[in-house]
Amino acid sequence: MAVQDSRLLRVIDLTGTFVLAIQGATIGAEKDLDFLGVMVISLVTAMGGGIARDLLVGEHPPEALRGWPVPAVALAGGLFTIFSFHVIEQVPEIALLTVDALGLSLLAVSGVEKAMEYKLTPIAAIIMGAIAGTGGLTMGEVLLAQIPTILRTDFLASAAIIGAIAMVIARKLGLGANWAALLGGATCFVSRIIAIWQHWHLPTPHLH
Repeated sequence: MAVQDSRLLRVIDLTGTFVLAIQGATIGAEKDLDFLGVMVISLVTAMGGGIARDLLVGEHPPEALRGWPVPAVALAGGLFTIFSFHVIEQVPEIALLTVDALGLSLLAVSGVEKAMEYKLTPIAAIIMGAIAGTGGLTMGEVLLAQIPTILRTDFLASAAIIGAIAMVIARKLGLGANWAALLGGATCFVSRIIAIWQHWHLPTPHLH
């Protein structure tokens, strides 16, 4: 993988980690967890998807556990939220959902990029995008004894999958890594925002 592409993946990873750390810490604070509990949910939400991605592509130990940047950024996001929660509470919900969509998009892109670095199939790259984007949030929700959002009717994993598909197709058509990442991330972000705006949900089967 080219040095430029590696740097792009690192920037995407760190930015997405920070955004998801804020999301996780906010969820923990809203559940009235103590300081440690909020930080645990924050770190799991921020790093869980990336760790799952790395384990699945065969990268041992995962990047988040090999150096200080990813854990440091995740800690910074969690601490920032804890000490600024009174400010974050005043932020309009649509703004917070927009930030969450940004984190989803960044991590989904990182999942696809890492899969392509390891020469996985297009289908595997799309799956890695969905896992990287939603895995951390899912782990955090499991720790909180909630049914994960991606298993309900929310248009969350679907947006990650759509963005991942767009990125994979762009790369297969010869678009540069940077432009493909931008296209995939933008597609995921726009899909998620439109789904929130239009209240899109996947259909729920009625089996009774």
